[in-house]
Amino acid sequence: MNILSLSWKNLTNNALSMLLSLVLFALGVGLISLLLLLNRQVDEKYDKNLADIDLVIGARGSPLQLILCNMYHIDVPTGNIPIKAARPFMNPKHPLIKLSIPLSLGDSYKSYRIVGTTYELPDSLYNGVIAKGNLWQEDMEVTIGAAVAEDLQLKIGDTFFSSHGLIDDELHIHDDVQPFKIVGIFAPGGTVLDQLILTTPQSIWKVHEHVDAPPAPLGEEEGHEHDHDHAGHDHEGHDHDHEHDHDHEAAPQERKALMDEVDKEITALLIRYKSKTNFRSLSMGRNINENTDLQAASPAWEMNQLFSMMGAGEQLLKMIAFIIIFVSGLSIFISLFKSLRERKKELALMRVMGASRAKLFMLVIMEGLLLAVIGYLIGITLSHIGMELLAGVMKDSYRYSFTGWTFMKEEIYLFFGALGIGFVAALIPAIQASGTDISETLSS
Repeated sequence: MNILSLSWKNLTNNALSMLLSLVLFALGVGLISLLLLLNRQVDEKYDKNLADIDLVIGARGSPLQLILCNMYHIDVPTGNIPIKAARPFMNPKHPLIKLSIPLSLGDSYKSYRIVGTTYELPDSLYNGVIAKGNLWQEDMEVTIGAAVAEDLQLKIGDTFFSSHGLIDDELHIHDDVQPFKIVGIFAPGGTVLDQLILTTPQSIWKVHEHVDAPPAPLGEEEGHEHDHDHAGHDHEGHDHDHEHDHDHEAAPQERKALMDEVDKEITALLIRYKSKTNFRSLSMGRNINENTDLQAASPAWEMNQLFSMMGAGEQLLKMIAFIIIFVSGLSIFISLFKSLRERKKELALMRVMGASRAKLFMLVIMEGLLLAVIGYLIGITLSHIGMELLAGVMKDSYRYSFTGWTFMKEEIYLFFGALGIGFVAALIPAIQASGTDISETLSS
């Protein structure tokens, strides 16, 4: 019988001790792995959706809420701002501003946010690629993200009525105006664009002002149920062949048209500076906050503050995980040490039958390593299953896509760390096993 099988039999002979060690070890490894998975994916979402935006200008309120709402789309607006007040920052000739993207929020469809904006949002911020159809061109036309299309089974030509706010509530449906019509679908990009429904700001105004609009064509009244005839729509003909170089030309015209609507309101402006080292650019946010009725917030600053607050809880969880692993290592040591005392005669007989001191040493070390490997595999499995379950909850709450079926190089380092703990826990019992005195043990 080889050392591996003998080590396994020794462990299973003391099943309760082995089970306790495995549970503790798996909990520690699983918690660390889960934190690594969650941190990695949250950081990826944070970096991608930051989109190199330097400033968000909106209504006064919580600056963090301003960022979460207008960049990550997981909160409600702080309010609206008059275009008259925002016009100076929308001027294409502004000496400090390279990009200024207006946002009009307020409605959603099945809890997916509808955003009134310009072509610059998908084109300049998220490098959006059209998978089917084209970008919106008229009011009440929308281009939707890949996650929206997949989750709600939407197709080009489908129509729907929006709901006020982010809650899917039939009482708040705007069914007394012209419905929105889907004219394009974005390819998946792993950014917040996947979760959005984009249209013109004028569409948002029309819905909320209930302006006179032509009634929906016959047969489209039930379009929001997605069961109408799609004849006449070439759903596949536009795949990946839509060139939107005209977006660069159309965007300034869109912005100019908005600037002329001085009696209207928007929710926010996303600002990108021409130079991040210019002192005037760096002080723009403070000047806006001190000298206007608007509020300016830095996405990088606010999100770093948020992560620093969350970091304390994360460090506490990591500390708990390391304590659990330490206790599990101690449990392995106690289990092997106790087992060793009960197996002294067995080890002495192995020596009599020709087993070397090195073989006895490796026998006990192998038991510690087996416990570490099995505990690691159980912990990793539990962490990925847990992350997948957590991903479903987070998607329902925030509309962001996470997954538990991704693996990181840090998990390899965690594996070697687990082996190290198993080795250290078994080292003293292994040394004692290899030093077993044959005559003394057998004579007693």
